[in-house]
Amino acid sequence: MKNKIIVIGCGRLGSSIANENSRKGDDVLVMDTDKSSFSRLDEQFSGIFSVGDCTSTEDLEEIGIENAGEVVITTGDDNINLFVTYLCAKKYHVPHIFVRFDDPDKGFLVQGMPAKIIYPFQLSRSRYFTFKTGGREE
Repeated sequence: MKNKIIVIGCGRLGSSIANENSRKGDDVLVMDTDKSSFSRLDEQFSGIFSVGDCTSTEDLEEIGIENAGEVVITTGDDNINLFVTYLCAKKYHVPHIFVRFDDPDKGFLVQGMPAKIIYPFQLSRSRYFTFKTGGREE
């Protein structure tokens, strides 16, 4: 059975995650407020895209959030990402949540939830020090 993945936010990060999961054969749905964002999806993208407001429970239910096995939240707004993480965890009981936060101090707000946090700041900092100490890019 395919894994139902919902990607919220179709910027560079969200679209690349959606494209890769689609290539792997997962059932992918992408939501964004801006229809033009979907132009970032590959021509071979086999999923569905939907224009909607991720802070609206009506819009989330319309895309089937209650049946998602995984939600990836990648909007550019930490507060929206935090709110949607709460909805996914507490209201819809999504088992796997991945959320992007620019502010590393936001992590404690989702402790105890099934959320894995992606911090671009920490990833960039870590990569810098890997390069600086002679590490190799993989």
